[in-house]
Amino acid sequence: MSLEAAPPAPLTRLSSFLYLRPRLVLTLLLVPPLLWLGIVYLGSLFSLLAQSFFYVDDFSGLTVYEPTLRTYGELFTDANLTIILRTVMMAAAVTIVCGVIAFPLAYYMARYAGTKSKAIFYLAVMLPLWSNYLVRVYAWKLILAKEGAISWIFDQLHLGWLLDGVLSIPVIGGPSLSASYIGTAIVFIYIWLPYMILPVEAALERVPRSLLEASADLGAKPRATLRKVIFPLAIPGIAAGSIFTFSLTLGDYIIPNLVGSSRPFIGQVVYGLQGTAGNLPLAAAFAMVPVLVMAGYLTVAKRFGAFDAL
Repeated sequence: MSLEAAPPAPLTRLSSFLYLRPRLVLTLLLVPPLLWLGIVYLGSLFSLLAQSFFYVDDFSGLTVYEPTLRTYGELFTDANLTIILRTVMMAAAVTIVCGVIAFPLAYYMARYAGTKSKAIFYLAVMLPLWSNYLVRVYAWKLILAKEGAISWIFDQLHLGWLLDGVLSIPVIGGPSLSASYIGTAIVFIYIWLPYMILPVEAALERVPRSLLEASADLGAKPRATLRKVIFPLAIPGIAAGSIFTFSLTLGDYIIPNLVGSSRPFIGQVVYGLQGTAGNLPLAAAFAMVPVLVMAGYLTVAKRFGAFDAL
């Protein structure tokens, strides 16, 4: 009978090998996500950037692969600048309205809601995110239609004249809510509002109660405490939420395609240029506009501490 010990199993030897080499373990853990980030995300972004420096020959309709800024020059035509300005204005309006709606709700959740009611609020805020995005947009298209629920409610309240008056406002109005910028903004706000509420609520949760008590002890009225203590400390959360609402509105294609007027946004133009028009370089140049706008926006948001609230 042999008394020699059995050799360790392969998994045991591998475990011992990795245990003695923590840096190798760290490298093996980081390589897959870094490859995903580097190849899939940054690779596609640089591919997009490279395409924007080519141009389509007007005569042949073929892409000419010679580096040039000619395609970017096409962005500065009046029609294209109007599309860019329209999209940025809509993103800014949606962000502002989301902030106005989100702040009081987030403040109540952070300061006054109990444990159970806070859980209900969290559920109510996040519940729309669990349903299909396209279904929600189509549902709003029906709600905002001329024969939809909102028009019916106004008619029942004998306030149809008020709705007609709002829809008659130049530029933002239209034949119905579903065919106007107002309707587009309503759907954008509904879809992206949770992304504003949650960061603002997180920022307000971090406001120390001792600061509020000190403000009251020093004789500040609630309005002054809100303006001089609470709101400044909530700015990082507002800035973080605005990053989501602004960027998501800026690049969205589905909502303006289903709800709103026929005047296009950047996402629709990109889809049309790379699809039916076959002008991939100009589509890539248009797609770089939100990237550049967001780069500037993030620079400003960083100064307000937005990344501290993420």
